[in-house]
Amino acid sequence: MQIEPTPGRVKAARMIAVAADLIQLGGFPVFLPGWASPADDVLDVAVGVALTWLVGWHWSFLPSFVAELVPGMDLIPTWTAAVLFATRGKGAVEPEAEPMKVITPEKR
Repeated sequence: MQIEPTPGRVKAARMIAVAADLIQLGGFPVFLPGWASPADDVLDVAVGVALTWLVGWHWSFLPSFVAELVPGMDLIPTWTAAVLFATRGKGAVEPEAEPMKVITPEKR
C-alpha cells in the first residue's frame, strides 16, 4: 500500500518528529540510559509508527530508530533529520494552473 503524503500529513509528521526530539532533549535525565530506558523505547516506537502511518515507510526511519537505542544519541535530532529526508519534495502544494483562454476569431 502506497501512501501519498499530503501537505497536512507532511506537516504533522514533521511536527511529531520535532516534538519527539525536543522531548528527548529536554527530558535528558529520563532518556539517558538509551536502550535501558522504557520511556525512551515507548516514545521511539510511537514516533516510528506515527511517522510511518503519516508518510509511509521510508528507509531513513530505520537508522534513526537504531540510533535512538545508543545512549546519548537522543541529543541528536535523528527523528527530525529522518522525516525531513523522507518528505523532501513531497506534500508540496502545486500552484493551480491558469485556465486556458479560448481565442475565437472576430466576426466582421
